[in-house]
Amino acid sequence: MPTAFVTGGSGFIGGVLIKRLLAEGWDVRALARSEGSAGIVRDRGATPARGDLDDVAGMTEGARGADVTFHAAAHLGEWGTREEFERGNVQGTRNALEASRAAGVRRFVHVGTEAALMHGEPLVMADERVPLQPGSKALYSATKAQAEQAVLDANGAGLETVVVRPRLVWGVGDTTILPGVRAAAESGKWMWIGGGRHRTSTTHVDNVVEGLWLGATKGAPGGVYFVTDGEPVVFREFFTRLLATQGVQLPDRAAPAPVVGALAAIGETAWRVLPLPGQPPVTRLAFWLASQECTIDITRARTELGYAPVRTIDDGMEELERAHLGGV
Repeated sequence: MPTAFVTGGSGFIGGVLIKRLLAEGWDVRALARSEGSAGIVRDRGATPARGDLDDVAGMTEGARGADVTFHAAAHLGEWGTREEFERGNVQGTRNALEASRAAGVRRFVHVGTEAALMHGEPLVMADERVPLQPGSKALYSATKAQAEQAVLDANGAGLETVVVRPRLVWGVGDTTILPGVRAAAESGKWMWIGGGRHRTSTTHVDNVVEGLWLGATKGAPGGVYFVTDGEPVVFREFFTRLLATQGVQLPDRAAPAPVVGALAAIGETAWRVLPLPGQPPVTRLAFWLASQECTIDITRARTELGYAPVRTIDDGMEELERAHLGGV
C-alpha cells in the first residue's frame, strides 16, 4: 500500500486531499502541530504525525517510509510581518524538503499558487512560462514564489519535485475566500473595484486535488502545472453566485480602481513605517486579486497529465448551497 505524508492536513485543501488519497487506497500520515489538529486529522482518517514546519526531526519521522510528500501547509493572508510569511512559506517549505529527503521520500508535490506570479500587473492566459516574482511587494506572493523556487531547486539527487498551482480555490470547507467576502458584505465594506467585470480563473477544491493526484502519479520531475475549473469566468458574476449560495446578496457599490490602488500603496507604507495596529483598509494583494484579470492557460496539465476538471462550477455551487441549507 503506498503511503503519503501530508502537511496542512487539518486545512481546507489538505482535508480533501486526505479523503482522495484514502479512496485511492493509500495510507496517509499528516503533520499535526497541536492536539486539536491531530484530532481533525484523525477524524479525516489519517494518522497524525506530531510536529510543525519548524520541526525537521518531527517531519522526518512522520515522512519516514512515505512514497510522496504533499506540502499543502502555508502561511495565508494578505497582511502580516515579513518574518511570519518567510517562516511559514519559505523556511517551512525548505524544512519539509529537508525532512522528505532525509526520510527517503521519492516525490515531493508542492501546492503552489498563481499569486507567486503577481507583482501588480494583470495575468492574461498566463502559463508556466511566466516568471516567478520573489521580489513582489505583496509578502504572500513574494514568499510563495521563493518557496516554489526552493522546491524546483531541490529536484534531483533522489527527490523528484512537482509543483501544482491552482487559482482562487473554493468549495465546501473554504475558510478564507468565502468567509472573507461574506464578512465584508455583511459589514458593509464590500465594493466592486473597477466594477468587477474583469475575467478570472477559479479552481474548485476537488479540481485542485485532482491536479495534486496527477502531479504525484504522472508529473514530470521538476514539472510545474496550473490547474483550474477550465474556462475563465467574469469575476463579478462568479462572486455573486458564490455568495448567493449562502443567502447573501453582494451590494452594487463600486470604487474606481486607480483610487483603490493608490490607497493600497499609501496604506501599506503607512502601516509599515509608523507602524499602525491591525492592517490597512485595503492591501496591495487584495487590490490585485479583486481588480485585475487573472486568467490561466492549463494546456500543460491537460497535455502532460491528462488533467480535466472533475467538478464543474455549477456542481460546486449546488454543493455549497446544499451545505448551507444543511443537506451535506
